[in-house]
Amino acid sequence: MAKIGFIGTGIMGKPMAQNLQKAGHSLFISTHHDAAPADLIAAGAVALANPKEVAQEAEFIIVMVPDTPQVESVLFGENGVAEGVGPNKVVIDMSSISPTATKAFAEKIKATGA
Repeated sequence: MAKIGFIGTGIMGKPMAQNLQKAGHSLFISTHHDAAPADLIAAGAVALANPKEVAQEAEFIIVMVPDTPQVESVLFGENGVAEGVGPNKVVIDMSSISPTATKAFAEKIKATGA
């Protein structure tokens, strides 16, 4: 099964992450502000310190945070996804943000070699 990173396990992200676990995928999580949900950890998810570490461990990195500034911070801030992502990795932004911002972020991630 796939090694999936999930950043943003709030109201919308947590059920998505749970479904990935139920399907048998390995799950690596990082929360931007709060502690990792105990039930995800109990079910086998690995909590990591930051998005960079998630990107280093996972093949697929899913971002599910509330708005554009948070997506930008998760991707390009200190210890962000862009610092840990590399070849043969896929970054998926599931956040409800501007398509223009999403396209710009995709180009920046692509420039990292992912």
